[in-house]
Amino acid sequence: MADGGEVEPPRGGRQLIPRPPGVRPGGPPEWAALAATDRRFTLADVRERLAVLPPPRASDLHTPESRAAAVLVPIFEADGEARIVLTKRPDTMRWHRGEIVFPGGKHDPGDASLLAAALREAHEEIGLPPESVEVAGELDSLSTVASQFTITPFVGLLAAPPVLRPDPLEVVDAFAVPISELLDPAAYREESWELWGAWRPMAFYELPGETVWGATARILTGFLRFLAVERTHPPGR
Repeated sequence: MADGGEVEPPRGGRQLIPRPPGVRPGGPPEWAALAATDRRFTLADVRERLAVLPPPRASDLHTPESRAAAVLVPIFEADGEARIVLTKRPDTMRWHRGEIVFPGGKHDPGDASLLAAALREAHEEIGLPPESVEVAGELDSLSTVASQFTITPFVGLLAAPPVLRPDPLEVVDAFAVPISELLDPAAYREESWELWGAWRPMAFYELPGETVWGATARILTGFLRFLAVERTHPPGR
């Protein structure tokens, strides 16, 4: 039930997903066996985990045609839980129309760095002041095929719940999702797609009324794996 006794919308949205032929079902998330208590994170928990974040890896699908882009993964705490900010793109956008994404965009000539691009875009898209962001880590980069971007994600911690002011030209909605909800096995679905000469797992997060997929889901999956799975089963142990 939603706040106020309202019934939550069913999981999943109307995003257009260009599935290739021959899609195969995938498996459960790596964190499927976690107890509910292990899926809850405070902002302090996230900061502690990010203190041991390994160096970011470059995308294995980068091409000479790829354009540099960066996104911010904003995280704040409310009601004792860490929450991740996501945005929804308008259906009028050239690329990734109607998709759920992190605030961000392409690296412009005036940006001093990819991080500067991510902070600028977050300010432009949702009104997030750069000075309110504690940059806590850089995640693995990844590349998109259709739009030909190589995306570098940065995790930004916020000391207080932000006042989100979406720019209607770029964002039709901005909202926050508790990490525990993203780690709920009921929210995760996986398919196997044959792309770039190999079968690759494609993650989907079915939230009330929306579906997160594509590059954003790939970023989320890597981040959630690091937070929840590698915390309890560190590599090499």
